[in-house]
Amino acid sequence: MNCPNCGTENRDEARFCQGCGTTFAVTCPNGHPVSPTARFCDQCGSPVGTQPAQPTLTSVSTTHAPAAERRLVSILFADLVGFTTLSESRDVEEVRELLSGYFETCKKLISLYGGTVEKFIGDAVMAVWGAPIAQEDDAERAVRTALDLTAAVTALGQEVGAPELKARAGVLTGEAAVTLGAVGQGMVAGDLVNTASRIQAAAEPGTVLVGESTRRATDAAIAYEEAGSHELKGKSGPTALWRALRVIGGRRGALRSTGLEPPFVGRDRELRMVKDLFHGSSAEKKAHLVSVQGIAGIGKSRLSWEFFKYIDGLAEIVDWHRGRCLPYGEGVTYWALAEMVRMRAGIAEGEGQEEASVKLHEAVRDIVRDEEEQRWVEPRLSHLLGLEERTQHEREDLFAAWRLFLERMAERSVTVMVFEDLQWADPSMLDFIDYLLDWSRSHPIFVLTLSRPDLMDRRAEWGVGKRNFTPMYLEPLGPDSMEELLTGFVPGLPEELRKQILARAEGVPLYAVETIRMLLDRGSLVREGSTFQTTETVHSLEVPETLQALIAARLDGLTPDERRLVQDASVLGKTFTKSALSALSAIDEGALDPLLAALSRKEVFALQSDPRSPERGQYGFLQDLMKRVAYETLSKHERKSRHLAAARYLREAWGEDEDDIVEVIASHFLEAYKAVPDADDASDLKSTSGMLLRRAGERAAALGANEEAQRYFEQASELLEDPLARAELLERAGRSGWSAGRTAVAHDHFEKAIELFDSVGSLSASARVSGRLGELIWVEGHIDQAAERMERALDVLQDESDEDTAWLSAQLGRF
Repeated sequence: MNCPNCGTENRDEARFCQGCGTTFAVTCPNGHPVSPTARFCDQCGSPVGTQPAQPTLTSVSTTHAPAAERRLVSILFADLVGFTTLSESRDVEEVRELLSGYFETCKKLISLYGGTVEKFIGDAVMAVWGAPIAQEDDAERAVRTALDLTAAVTALGQEVGAPELKARAGVLTGEAAVTLGAVGQGMVAGDLVNTASRIQAAAEPGTVLVGESTRRATDAAIAYEEAGSHELKGKSGPTALWRALRVIGGRRGALRSTGLEPPFVGRDRELRMVKDLFHGSSAEKKAHLVSVQGIAGIGKSRLSWEFFKYIDGLAEIVDWHRGRCLPYGEGVTYWALAEMVRMRAGIAEGEGQEEASVKLHEAVRDIVRDEEEQRWVEPRLSHLLGLEERTQHEREDLFAAWRLFLERMAERSVTVMVFEDLQWADPSMLDFIDYLLDWSRSHPIFVLTLSRPDLMDRRAEWGVGKRNFTPMYLEPLGPDSMEELLTGFVPGLPEELRKQILARAEGVPLYAVETIRMLLDRGSLVREGSTFQTTETVHSLEVPETLQALIAARLDGLTPDERRLVQDASVLGKTFTKSALSALSAIDEGALDPLLAALSRKEVFALQSDPRSPERGQYGFLQDLMKRVAYETLSKHERKSRHLAAARYLREAWGEDEDDIVEVIASHFLEAYKAVPDADDASDLKSTSGMLLRRAGERAAALGANEEAQRYFEQASELLEDPLARAELLERAGRSGWSAGRTAVAHDHFEKAIELFDSVGSLSASARVSGRLGELIWVEGHIDQAAERMERALDVLQDESDEDTAWLSAQLGRF
């Protein structure tokens, strides 16, 4: 017989391998010997398997023996610690259920990361990556699995009231003999297997140790610390090992942060819930929405980043999309959704219309296979991205086309949509998310939204009554988690300084992180090897009481040129291009590079490097509050000049496509006017803002975003001085409000429009609006009053033959 572990040839009647000591007897998960045909152990009741157990021996004389190869593989060994003590104090059925749950967790995690379970030995598991099929990131998948497995067992111990229950794991990469065609036990043999088992035995409970070859293959995506040299049984000398700490990037280190990244602490339960809901959506082919809310700096974006790193390492193909909602005053209707479509089509922001249209066409053809559906979906996606002439579309028609595009994508692979800063989303964007969740229940579309609590002030009914909705609110971290955060972020921090930082942070991770970054910026804290030391005695830490003051202090710590550049960038928004910043600051793009590099190094800015993002190559603020505080330090005259410079730049850069971002341009003119409302050119700025906002309203109305259209028309009416123009805008605001179902608002706008038309003697226009108001009054149930108003309106318009008169005659006849 050949040993399934090391391949050594043994006598047929042997009970143990003479090469490695592996038992040849069939055992249950707890190691008790059982009959080869048994389904349950007759000593502890543990399940042996869903099928009768089979001997694990391979006969040397088999005629068609599987082929053997030498292959580069990664071996994972994991073992339970504290299980024996636990099993002695608990009922046998409870122990059996606990073990079954543990085995299922092992199988699930190994499968998710594309590994193969080689065998279970008692309460230990062995898995292999690189056989029978090799992937270039096999070692990384093995380490990711080990980290998730140890975390899952720790969580299991907490749930069953056994905190001493832990798992330890070892991972080793190298050459092994692989029997191709073998199933399960006996597939991999060689010294690598024994060494991986010894590495696992050397690990502390709850930790993962790896060998040097594994560390070299995975250190782009995994953070490690030295675990010293260990004497391993069967090895002639000490073996250097490393302790795996956490995943710090996407697959093969993609999007890894170049600066300091604090450890992910205190949110394991929330991340586990997001993962479980994602896998449920994928397995059940159902759409699901997870709404994560919390104050600024509490860790919403970090939770999303950890989820992305997890998704990116799975064997399953996932279509990941991210979209950012712009803040009020900068908002472009459906901007976040348009970002996602651009990402999927590979369209960079600001790319020419012709090139973008070609890319969109190719993306639609790839995802939507039916030609008739292609012809229907593509123009409506073009409408969303502003790649075609603005034509009036019903909102339901647009929603249906956008939904179909996403559903066809989800039929190919599970689709993830992450909406950041949802508290700034326009109402129509929220409506589309609601619509998608209501109509796409039978497709694996997983939506994750990140927002501040302000969202509930705007949309109190968000998620109410939806079965495929899960709310999640992030509370401040507890003292232990904050301690762990600081220890992992800046090991070696003096105890007194640590206490002061924790007292000021009050459980908000960003408060503590920003305090540390300020000390590093000022040189009060420096790295020395693997620890951090203070360069001076800090008797009293001058940390501001609020995050706003903290960020202001960070700004004051920058050089004058850096600070001025941050102020210029704050006018442009959360993200910006180098060319826009150059135009605003009057600094040549080449001369900006060292300043941008310094600010990125100090973690004020970050460079968008996601190859799927339309914003790739742009810079952005790491924290939105940094942008806000920097903006508030500008004098009113400086704000005005910078907003005007930004508006000029956008008009020149977008040219004929200016309407695509007319809301943004309007906001810059409006903020310039508000900064110095008594300036000589204030009247011109006010008028320009009004005209641009009118165009923004027309654009929103064309997209079926009636609430946004109403808001833009209202703003424009307040800025324009001409009564006739104001009356026309109020009429448009009333129509948009009515289309959005806001009858009281529409009623008020129509009455004001009638009053203004009457004041300038425009009786026909007044009658036209009066007819519209009559229809609204009829809807409210006042039929006689409505008919009387419409008769008076028709008397005024009877000599005119236009569309409004025909419509009014038809409605009056109906009434």
